[in-house]
Amino acid sequence: MHTTAAPSATARMAFTHMKRHLPPKQALSGRLTGNGAVEVGASGCHVELSDGRSALDFGSYAVTILGHRHPDVLEAVHRQLDLMPTATRLLTNPVTAAAAAALAAYLGGALNRVFFGANGADAVEAAIKLARLASGRDRIVAVQGGFHGKSLGALALTHHERFRGGLHDVLAPVVHVSPDDPDAVARECAAGDVAALVFEPLQGENGVRPLDGEVVRAWCAAAADHDTFVVADEIQTGLRRCGERSLALVTGLPVDAVLLGKSLGGGVLPLSAAVCSERLYAPLLADPTVHSTTFSGHPLACAALPVALEAIEASAVQGRVVAAAMERGLARIRHEHAHLVEEVRGRGLLWGLDLPSEDLTAKLIVRLAHAGLLVSPCMSRPATLRLMPPMVAGVAEVEQALEILSSVLSELPAHPGAKT
Repeated sequence: MHTTAAPSATARMAFTHMKRHLPPKQALSGRLTGNGAVEVGASGCHVELSDGRSALDFGSYAVTILGHRHPDVLEAVHRQLDLMPTATRLLTNPVTAAAAAALAAYLGGALNRVFFGANGADAVEAAIKLARLASGRDRIVAVQGGFHGKSLGALALTHHERFRGGLHDVLAPVVHVSPDDPDAVARECAAGDVAALVFEPLQGENGVRPLDGEVVRAWCAAAADHDTFVVADEIQTGLRRCGERSLALVTGLPVDAVLLGKSLGGGVLPLSAAVCSERLYAPLLADPTVHSTTFSGHPLACAALPVALEAIEASAVQGRVVAAAMERGLARIRHEHAHLVEEVRGRGLLWGLDLPSEDLTAKLIVRLAHAGLLVSPCMSRPATLRLMPPMVAGVAEVEQALEILSSVLSELPAHPGAKT
C-alpha cells in the first residue's frame, strides 16, 4: 500500500502553479507519480525528490544517456556561459561551426551539412521542408506506427490518431505504409510526387518495435530508383542508445539525412540536428534564410555537443555492459512474471515491456516511481513501458533497477487475459 506523503512547501507551490498556469492533468499525474513530491536535483543515474527520497532514472524519454549533470558537459557549458551564451546571428559563431564539424565527423563525413534545432520536431521539420523544396514534390512516405513529433509538419508524419485527431484538414500530404510491405515505397513513388521517405529504424513510441531490415532496404532502393530522398529519424535511437552511432549508417542504408536529438546536448541542454547530404541541403546552400530559427545553433547548447559526443564514445564499452545486463535481467523477469509481462523487446539501452492493458501499465509506472525507479510510457502504445538506462550506470544500479521492477510486478494482481 503506497500512501501519499505530506508535500513540502516546494512541492505545494509547484503543484499550485501547474494547476493554475499549465495543464492541470500534468500536475495531477506528477503528484501521483511523485507520491506528493517533485524533482529538485539530479546527478548521474539518480534524481533527488523534495521529500528527501532518491530514484533511479531509467526513463527521461532517452535524453539522459550520459546521466544527469555529466561533469565534462557541465564544464563546457559553464565555460561558454562565461564567454558568450547567445549569438548575434550577424557574425560567424565558432562554437556552432565547431559543433557542426564535430557532428558531421562523428557520423563518418558522408553527410556533411547540418541544421541545428532545439528538439526532435525541429529536425524533422527542417528535413521534410528541405526535401520538398529540393525535389519540387509534395508527398512524404512515412511508416505506420511512427512518431516524429507534434508540430504540424512533423505531426503529418506521426501516425497515431491520438495526436492527429481534429487536425487532418491542416496536415501536409503524407501516406503511411505498412512496416511489413517491402513494395510499398515503390508503389507510392511510381504514383508520383514523393519528395521523401522518412522512417525510424526502431519505433520507440510505438512500443520499441524495430523495422524489418530487408523491408527498409527495399524501400531505400525504390526511393533511390525514383530520385526520392531518404531520411532516417534516429532522434531516439541514435548516439549509441541502440548500440551504434547511427543504425541506418552502420547497416549501409543510402540515406540523405540522419536526424538526431534528445541526448545530443549531453543531457544538459536541448539540442537536435538534421545531418544532411549536399543534395538535400541544396535549398539552404542557395539561400540560408529559406529555413531558420532564432536559436538554431545556440552557442550554449552547441558548446555541449562535442564534449557530449566524446563522453558517449568514452562510455560506449560501459554502455554495452549495461545493455547486456538489461537483456539478461529482462529475460529473467519475462520468465518469472509471464502472467503479466507478455513480451520484452529492445536493443542496447532501449527496452519495452508489454503488459496486458494500458491501465495495468499505468499503475506499474506509478508504483515503480514510488519504489524508486523512473521509467517512461510509450505514448503511441500505452500498454508498453520503456526502460532507457544511461550508459554510465553501474551493474549494481542495473541490478537494483531490475530488482525494483521484479518486486513491484510481484505486487500486481494477475491479469486474466495475460499470456503464459
